[in-house]
Amino acid sequence: MEKVIGKVTCFITREIDNKLELLLIQHPSAGIQIPAGTVEINEEYDKAAIREAIEETGLREFVSCKVIGSQEQYLEGKYIIFENAKVYSKPDKSSFHCAEIRRGITVIHERRQGEFLQISYKEGDKYPEPNYISYQITGWVEQSKLASKVTRQFYHLRSNSESNEWEIETDNHKFKLFWSTLENLPEIVSPQNEWLDYFLKENIYFQR
Repeated sequence: MEKVIGKVTCFITREIDNKLELLLIQHPSAGIQIPAGTVEINEEYDKAAIREAIEETGLREFVSCKVIGSQEQYLEGKYIIFENAKVYSKPDKSSFHCAEIRRGITVIHERRQGEFLQISYKEGDKYPEPNYISYQITGWVEQSKLASKVTRQFYHLRSNSESNEWEIETDNHKFKLFWSTLENLPEIVSPQNEWLDYFLKENIYFQR
């Protein structure tokens, strides 16, 4: 049975001097991003949007949270970990394992054997154009732990935050948060820039 993993993207805005500003994240090694994340098992999408917005930005209150669209994607040549997966040295649960990859992480499909798939997870020194691979895991995971389809819901959250820039530490990184006017947005990493382009073309998505 095909497993589907849920994702949320959070377009967080505030209004300053009659201009709408979008909250963005400066990742230390992976460019400028939009707050987004994985829906937990049995978690509702709207609850996930609020949780991810809080975790990734440090903001605690939002004026509103409204779903504004959705997207379905079938993955090719890769999977997303659906359930925390042990990585085995061989396609056998009795073989040695020294790593576990958490839910929501994207991995590359190498090959299949029986009910196991060999996958690779790679981190470069920077994204999207790394100079070298700084960390890599390759091994076998149970196919039942993998999702091949993503259902993503997009949310518009309004904020009254008066802070212009700040930093938070999460997922072993320090992130810089800042606001940008919609007409003067910086370059956002792929594929997140495609999400943004899609919504900016639809004025209804940013109506108050």
